[in-house]
Amino acid sequence: MSEPDDLAGTGLPTRLPSGGKAMALHDGCPQPRPEWVPENAGGGFATWVMQGARLSGVVSAQNGPPRRRTLTTEDYVQGVLARDPPVLARAITLIESNAPAHQAQAQQVLAQLLPHTGRAHRIGITGIPGAGKSTFIEAFGCHLTGSGQRVAVLAIDPSSSVTGGSILADKVRMEKLGRERNAFIRPSPSGGSLGGVARKTREAILICEAAGYDVVIVETVGVGQNEVAVRSMVDFFLVLMIPGAGDEMQGIKKGVVELADAIVINKADGDNRARASAAQAEMRRVLHYLHRMTEGWETPALLASALTGEGVPEVWQMTEAYFANARAVGSLTGRRRTQAVQWMHALIAESLQSRFYASEDVKARLPALEAAVADGRMPVLAAALALLGG
Repeated sequence: MSEPDDLAGTGLPTRLPSGGKAMALHDGCPQPRPEWVPENAGGGFATWVMQGARLSGVVSAQNGPPRRRTLTTEDYVQGVLARDPPVLARAITLIESNAPAHQAQAQQVLAQLLPHTGRAHRIGITGIPGAGKSTFIEAFGCHLTGSGQRVAVLAIDPSSSVTGGSILADKVRMEKLGRERNAFIRPSPSGGSLGGVARKTREAILICEAAGYDVVIVETVGVGQNEVAVRSMVDFFLVLMIPGAGDEMQGIKKGVVELADAIVINKADGDNRARASAAQAEMRRVLHYLHRMTEGWETPALLASALTGEGVPEVWQMTEAYFANARAVGSLTGRRRTQAVQWMHALIAESLQSRFYASEDVKARLPALEAAVADGRMPVLAAALALLGG
């Protein structure tokens, strides 16, 4: 059988190599229409087939999709500043990489972008699974984009136990917000880190700020009370609760509620409205006895419904009032300075731990000491000090 004829100037075949049957093209498009496409299918039936050249039964990689161009440091910087979403996504991928070469380039990119950061509202949102975080963030984000704000959402997804990657559930739930021109959603795998917060989230915030986003929202997995990691990287920390789940009583035990700058009782609609009002009143009593997280700001408890949108504008008005107060008393600048220093110390500790376990001496002695500890032949502290040389 002869080789398939090509469309003039396109290199695309008019028929499949197997079967030799000519096919009708898509409506005005230089693509072959497979046999399984309905005869009466119109333009709404989207089917695209890329033909590869078979050499001894193997599809040639030369005719496959082109590889993405490797970006230089300048490409990353200019792309982020130009607000190019694909480059922005690739820049975040770069800083999330653990490859030494990528880490070195990521730091060069961040160093050039730092003068363009610091102007966004950094907001952390957490809550127990089922509190409606993604739905609330979508309603909140759509309200902001509707008022002319540019919003970036860093959704910390649970990590896949198979691949270690992000499950991407949050991006699926925020479909409406994802279609907004002034919104950017980036799911990142938690990787089992503290509070479900990816290790590189702080740097991702800076990248989004340099890209000109007015509000950067960090959504956590909500896997317990270890959300202090989020508190250490945002200006404003919002805790979502739901009525009738006993969350208001957990406030008496402090925990994550003590870190909050605002409490929002979500799902305050329909039959839940009365229970939500009761939970709000209880939370207000609890908050009265807790230490204030931000100087000059009394943590409020508000009602909202992500489903109907009721209360969402009021949450943003409250958030704006918080930032106005924080700037007036100088707590916003002070908090960011403290966070930057804490971040540096955290990275030092992380680097020291990595270098410690990479030491050939430690790797040689560690198995024997682990066995001694596991068998009860050696105290844990003594084994640790032996490795540390103390």
